[in-house]
Amino acid sequence: MNPIFRPGPTDVFAGGAARQPSPWAFAMHKPVFIAFLMGFSIVWTTLLLGLSTPESDRWLESLFWLLAATTSLVSLARRLPEQNVLMSSLLAVGLSTAIAGIAAKTSIPFGPRSYTEILGDRILGIPWAVPLQWLVVIINGRGVARLIMRPWRKTTYYGFWVIGLTCALAVVFDAQLEPFATHARHYWFWETHADIPGWFTAPWVNFLGWFVTTLAILGFTTPWLINKQPIKQPTDYHPLVLWLLFGCYFTTGNAIERLWPAVALGVITNAIVTVYAARGARW
Repeated sequence: MNPIFRPGPTDVFAGGAARQPSPWAFAMHKPVFIAFLMGFSIVWTTLLLGLSTPESDRWLESLFWLLAATTSLVSLARRLPEQNVLMSSLLAVGLSTAIAGIAAKTSIPFGPRSYTEILGDRILGIPWAVPLQWLVVIINGRGVARLIMRPWRKTTYYGFWVIGLTCALAVVFDAQLEPFATHARHYWFWETHADIPGWFTAPWVNFLGWFVTTLAILGFTTPWLINKQPIKQPTDYHPLVLWLLFGCYFTTGNAIERLWPAVALGVITNAIVTVYAARGARW
């Protein structure tokens, strides 16, 4: 078994044997990740073949984002103690729920939009799956940023660069998501005036809102996401794999809708991320 995806809980590293932070996560990681891959295969196939219906979309999309959040947290638990995973996830979900709820009522900081029923029932005016989307972006975006920045991990401002790069990756993620969400899966619809410039009806201020929101969430969660145990751990490709699967999902939907600028953006940005993340991982 590839140690990247299933390192043993008592692997021996330089300096002797050391138990990993959350041994249960190593046993759970593989089955949870397989469950996510099955969910991804179903939603991707229904999208590709046009087999979706409003009723099936509602529970499939909600389950898909739930599985994505679950496998992200289990993967994170392989590197951090349970209390760190719990607190960081609660903070990310709580802050994103509060910010998205305020945005639903005031249109700040993202702009005016209305949600459909595709992502499930609403909490504080937003579908319950929306905070899960933010959780997926924060955890995996930071994981990809850490891979890219790995050659500079011993420099003074490494942590700040990881935060900044994570925010930039979140904006790129949303740039692929917006056309997909509004045209392919109909998660929501933007209510901006026709004269306001935007990206497939999403106002440009929305992307500034994503950057600022990601920065705010990382400001509270980063202390809990730092591994304070002096244990050398294998390189984790799991965030990159999830990131590219989401890119494939969004790009497929955008291609079906013939949103070629969005398709080009997805292909180019994911290729760049893959090259730099793979380069950093081998460092």
